Amino acid sequence: MALSNFLVTVVGVGAIVLMLRGDVRKTSVTLRRNLRHIREWLETEQGAASKGEPVKPKEMEAGSIPSEKPPTKGEKVQ
Repeated sequence: MALSNFLVTVVGVGAIVLMLRGDVRKTSVTLRRNLRHIREWLETEQGAASKGEPVKPKEMEAGSIPSEKPPTKGEKVQ
């Protein structure tokens, strides 16, 4: 009985570690991509500002932001 409890615990902890590793990798890839975009935007804005050109703010893509946000806790759904 003790051996089976130990094996179940080891398998459970191993599964959690594998899931977290995958989640950390996915999050780090997304973060690196976002930082690359922000760096490009800043370099573009800085270059335009140094030339004295009027700076036009960047616009987000239409599909990147959901049209409705989910209700927060305590907020009524219409």
